[in-house]
Amino acid sequence: MPKSPDSNESTLLELVSRYPDTRALITASRRAMKSAFPRAEETADLKAGLISYSFGPGYKGVVATLILSKAAVKIGIPFGAALDDPGGLLEGSGKVHRHIPITSIADLERPPVSKLLRATLDAWKSRSGGSVRDS
Repeated sequence: MPKSPDSNESTLLELVSRYPDTRALITASRRAMKSAFPRAEETADLKAGLISYSFGPGYKGVVATLILSKAAVKIGIPFGAALDDPGGLLEGSGKVHRHIPITSIADLERPPVSKLLRATLDAWKSRSGGSVRDS
């Protein structure tokens, strides 16, 4: 059974409250993700300590995540290892997934970050055969 919008919002608030030292960074990161993926559903996972952005159910629908910690935020990019990264922002040693470390709000404002988020959305559309409607 899907969570109600009010339930999801309270879960998001509970998750963010666990990270008081990075609350402003988390808030700015959420805003950046909502801007990059305006029609994506934002869902908190308390156990994993992350917020996912998806266009459908299950892992297949996930376009990106925010991985929260006490010191920083990471933008998780499913299948990020396959993306072109001329800015050298993607980190991680996995064969499939990568992340962008965000340690300051200024990191979110770097042009290569928004380019990677656009590429992430394009890659998701290609993998899923999906599209994001404008309405």
